[in-house]
Amino acid sequence: MDNRNNYKHGRRPIKREGDATREVAEGIVYGRNQVRELLKTDRAVDKIYLRRGDREGSVLQIIAMASEKGIPIVDVEREKLDSLCGYGNHQGVAAMAAEKEYCEVADILKIAEERGEDPFIVILDGVEDPYNLGAVVRCAECAGAHGVIIPKRRAAGLTPAAAKSSAGALEHMAVAKVVNISAAIEELQAAGVWVYAAEADGDELYGVDMNRPAAFVFGSEGRGVSRLVCEKSDYKVSIPMYGKVNSMNVSTAAAVVLTEAARQKHSGIN
Repeated sequence: MDNRNNYKHGRRPIKREGDATREVAEGIVYGRNQVRELLKTDRAVDKIYLRRGDREGSVLQIIAMASEKGIPIVDVEREKLDSLCGYGNHQGVAAMAAEKEYCEVADILKIAEERGEDPFIVILDGVEDPYNLGAVVRCAECAGAHGVIIPKRRAAGLTPAAAKSSAGALEHMAVAKVVNISAAIEELQAAGVWVYAAEADGDELYGVDMNRPAAFVFGSEGRGVSRLVCEKSDYKVSIPMYGKVNSMNVSTAAAVVLTEAARQKHSGIN
């Protein structure tokens, strides 16, 4: 059997009885001992998956270690774990390890300072598709942004799929993972950064002055920017639409907004 095609889409094959092939999602570490040892290291972990209803014995130690590190714990059905782990002996536990270490919001501000530039930052408010995350990271890098901020919960992390979708841009982009997007916005505003939320009812993008220390917020695929984050933002901007469809994919919208912001910064005019 030729398994070369099984390496596509960020997954790798393993063998099962009868020469059947099952796939383990890349970035997944499974089994109680293996996950416990992973948590003892400094490697970034996006989340821990636990079989629903299985919170006893050595699993409690894993829960305690993950909680101490602020790693989200997600209860899932056995079928989900089986699929992620290629039907291996996961013992009810799996971890999704990140492709890259996360940084702090302050680190992103420091990057801008070291370059002698006004902060230029991207904030993702609940983007759940790792391919969209990777595509936005690519847009941010091409536009010259200093970093990307994502939430810890209910959002995609730096999985192999996100890294692949970024087409190498992730290697050059600082990514901060925060507990609360609103609190991160307040931290940026305290540092003199103006925050722009990309929303359909905002001011037309091309008439807004963005040539200043700025952060741009893009919302989730289905819900857009959350109400609280919109209220925290200093401005709302929108992309003019001329067709019958009234919205763009988040990565496409990011490309439009960020390249216009970059144009203003580098031309010195709005």
